[in-house]
Amino acid sequence: MFQYEKKLQYPVNIKTPNALYAKIIASQYGGPDGELGASLRYLSQRFSMPYPELKGLLTDIGTEELGHLEMVGAIMYQLTRGLTDEEIKKIGFYDYFVDHTTGVYPASSAGVPYTAAGMQSKGDVLADLHEDLAAEQKARVTYDNILRLVDDPDVRDAIKFLRQREVVHYQRFGEGLRLATDKLNSKNFYAFNPSFDPKK
Repeated sequence: MFQYEKKLQYPVNIKTPNALYAKIIASQYGGPDGELGASLRYLSQRFSMPYPELKGLLTDIGTEELGHLEMVGAIMYQLTRGLTDEEIKKIGFYDYFVDHTTGVYPASSAGVPYTAAGMQSKGDVLADLHEDLAAEQKARVTYDNILRLVDDPDVRDAIKFLRQREVVHYQRFGEGLRLATDKLNSKNFYAFNPSFDPKK
């Protein structure tokens, strides 16, 4: 069960709208390595996780990713509020604007709508945790790329916070992987299926 606190995990106060930055940052809302995919991945994987500590870890991080999704949505909204028709045309935001006006929509920076095809919930402890470690690194790289392209200090402040959380999540999943490997039967390390016989 979740409880919603009516404030962002970290404040977003952007003074200067910039549709180009909104378009760049859109990938962390609904792109292939964004916050929507992360939250769905972890909150789905937790159901088949056999260890309570790791089920709790996936629930905690998945819930936090929902908070990050909310932050990225707030960044996008604040970057597009009050844009004039001329600004929309000049920056090339018209392709997004035609379909969504300035509503926040889950798509990548290239305009590809969100799809769950890029995420995985395998039901295998090792496969899922390795997926999660890779996902956090891909999200961190996306935030690195955003920081290369964006110079607004208000935007950078929030993006740096989100980037740091990816690093922390990576560390927690690494700890989770160590816990899982300690608990798995080393003779049957890669096989969760009880009928698996490595001799066949």
